[in-house]
Amino acid sequence: MSEQWQERTRPVRLERRYDFPDYDSLRDFLDDAADISEREGLFPDMGFGRDYVNVTIHGDEDSSELGEAQRRLAEAYEELFSARKKD
Repeated sequence: MSEQWQERTRPVRLERRYDFPDYDSLRDFLDDAADISEREGLFPDMGFGRDYVNVTIHGDEDSSELGEAQRRLAEAYEELFSARKKD
């Protein structure tokens, strides 16, 4: 997982900002990220502007640490972002 993900403890979560060259690139990322979320069954908080998105992946409510599912989702987003940068 990228070092740009910040792990927080209160509440337990992962946070990351992605920057894009334009709105179209951002929109494509959001559409594909939605597909990944559906597949994984995890739905992070996302706040976005014209050329960025802030992603927060929360841990399970009854756990004091992040699970494998949350880390797997973060890694899937990293792979998606890296692939889009190469296009």
